Amino acid sequence: MFDFFRSKIYVALIFVIITLLIGVFGYRMIAGYEWIDAIYMTVITITTVGYGEVYPLTPEAKLFTVILILCSVVIVGYAISVITEYIISRNTYDTLKFKKVQKQINQLSDHIIVCGYGRNGKQAVEKLKAYNHPFVVIDKNDEVIGRHEDGEVLFIKGNANEDEVLLEAGIERAKTLITALPDDADNLFVVLSARQLNKELKIISRAEHETSQKKLKLAGADNVIMPNRIGGDHMASLVVVPDLIEFLDNLSVVGEEDSINVEEIGFEKICPSGEESSIKDIDFRNKTGCTIIGYKSPEGKYTVNPSADLVLKMDSKLIVIGRPEQIVNLHHIFGIS
Repeated sequence: MFDFFRSKIYVALIFVIITLLIGVFGYRMIAGYEWIDAIYMTVITITTVGYGEVYPLTPEAKLFTVILILCSVVIVGYAISVITEYIISRNTYDTLKFKKVQKQINQLSDHIIVCGYGRNGKQAVEKLKAYNHPFVVIDKNDEVIGRHEDGEVLFIKGNANEDEVLLEAGIERAKTLITALPDDADNLFVVLSARQLNKELKIISRAEHETSQKKLKLAGADNVIMPNRIGGDHMASLVVVPDLIEFLDNLSVVGEEDSINVEEIGFEKICPSGEESSIKDIDFRNKTGCTIIGYKSPEGKYTVNPSADLVLKMDSKLIVIGRPEQIVNLHHIFGIS
């Protein structure tokens, strides 16, 4: 729609410029004015400000002026109407778009709020999309929002460390908040504000400096991620244990169903009846072909390579590994979407 309006504006501006050029050359050729006088006469004639002529006009110049006034009134009037219509339509569109986005956000619950749509924020959003998790993105940069607004991402324009903006994002109903702002101080303020508004919220924060890690934890962050340190560790590991790291890099935990190798599955999917069972009793390996490599207890404690006698507790999770086709089979058997 706005491309159509812009094309009309371009046409109107072209007509205005042509009218100006005709006026300047007309007064130059017909009335014999100097260039500066011709420009002056053209401008005061087109804008109808009512100033007097530079020199008395000849009958031919008067006739030319009448024609120029009649043409310019139509052309300038058209240009003003087009520009006004574009501005009004743009404001109306922005208002309607904001209301539509806010209505969608108001319907969300247990969603994820991502603060900052930089490199780390985009990576987080891509993974959330792959797992079909509902999310909202907060960013204060108009250019960033305009460039990535495609209908798939719900954007809120504003500063994420302001309570009003977090409330617009539905923080009281949210499950997790990821703050991936480039400045540690901004992340700290976001964590403080978010923890105050939702005591049960899981908060994951990015940190640039090691000195900020402890502060973010004290402010209420459950997890603090340092991308720079992770990158350095990864590169060093490629030197120390290259084959192991390359193998781990080839494991896919997100993407299309035919490419995933690692998956987590909750107790409610494994034991839909709610009855606690051991790993041996559920016969997981024979049913799916996948191998259980980890167990997370309800208290959050992890067990690597759990034994077959381990009893699965309520609210626990299993981490499994398998070939893509085995993961697909796992999804089918346990109804994982």
